[in-house]
Amino acid sequence: MSRKTIILPKGRRARIGSPWIFSNEIRMDEAAKAIAPGSVVNVRGEDGRAFGTGYFNPRSLIAVRLLSEDCDLAVGADFFAQRLSRALKLRDELYDRPFYRLAHAEGDGLPGLVVDRFGDTVTVQMGTAGMERQQEAILAALDAVLKPRTVVLRNDAPSRALEGLDSHVKMVRGEGHRIAVEENGARYIADLTEGQKTGWYYDQRDNRAFIAGLAKGKSVLDAYSYTGGFGILAAKAGAREVVCLDSSAPALALAEESARANGVSIKPVKADAFEELARLGAAGETFDMVLADPPPFVKSKKDLEPGAKAYRKLARLAADVTAPGGILKIASCSHNIPPERFAAECAAGLQRSGRRAALIRSAGAGPDHPVHPMLPESAYLKALVYALD
Repeated sequence: MSRKTIILPKGRRARIGSPWIFSNEIRMDEAAKAIAPGSVVNVRGEDGRAFGTGYFNPRSLIAVRLLSEDCDLAVGADFFAQRLSRALKLRDELYDRPFYRLAHAEGDGLPGLVVDRFGDTVTVQMGTAGMERQQEAILAALDAVLKPRTVVLRNDAPSRALEGLDSHVKMVRGEGHRIAVEENGARYIADLTEGQKTGWYYDQRDNRAFIAGLAKGKSVLDAYSYTGGFGILAAKAGAREVVCLDSSAPALALAEESARANGVSIKPVKADAFEELARLGAAGETFDMVLADPPPFVKSKKDLEPGAKAYRKLARLAADVTAPGGILKIASCSHNIPPERFAAECAAGLQRSGRRAALIRSAGAGPDHPVHPMLPESAYLKALVYALD
């Protein structure tokens, strides 16, 4: 059967190089609606101009995700092996040890696919119907490129619902789901099936190293600590006190285990971060360094205003417990809040705290999270570090 073709009567985003084509940019006729979600298609303009090969989902707002600028591209195990090999070559140039994000969706020419590597273990997230249909080819390509001993499917991201997909976690190969992660000279324990996302957040690697470089002799509050990524590295760098604050008891248990693995100690506190920050502020308690890395407050565009207000409040509460001359770091992993809006809300919160602040670092994810040049939406992580008076 010949490959179906999607027609672009407008295609403005495709004409400027974006890998995303929205449903209102295509000819959504009955023939298009009848194409099975996730099918590989050719994309052409009304004039016959080729825009490339992609996969199509008539049920999704992002109707087409382009894989190549060439039409009739063969999409199978060989295609994925080539893309994964290219991604692996870059990571091998960036890192000495095999612990990193191997494939970062559009940034690596693999829209909808995320692969994290933990030595001989990989976790795989397929966030779209197009990648779901290619599961066998993707797993075969991973075998050809890496031959991983353990493979975990983490197909439980909430965004899958937008593609009409179910949520599931599956061990494809191997048995152990608790592993050791090596990062910045520290050793962390992660749970690849029960933990958040793919089990670990590689995106904050460079930001954790920056904070650790300032931590010697300091008291540190690591809010939204999860499994202690920031706090443990700060303790290993010589912080005199580290409090890891999180609402998840299992996450804090892993943080304590990781602390022991590094020969350091932390104080775990199970509480809601907003409530605990307010309590600490009311009690007049302060820390030399306050780190706040919350889950996304802006999960969709409709959440922008309440989410922005939450970041403003977080900045104020965190500043209230930062000691004079201290360091405050606030991060957002919400791609639906633009960097300038996030910075403005943090600035407003700092102003309401009555503190004078100097921004000393503005950063995103590490280089194993490449950004597609024509898709600024893929630069989701924002991390701001302030020196407070």
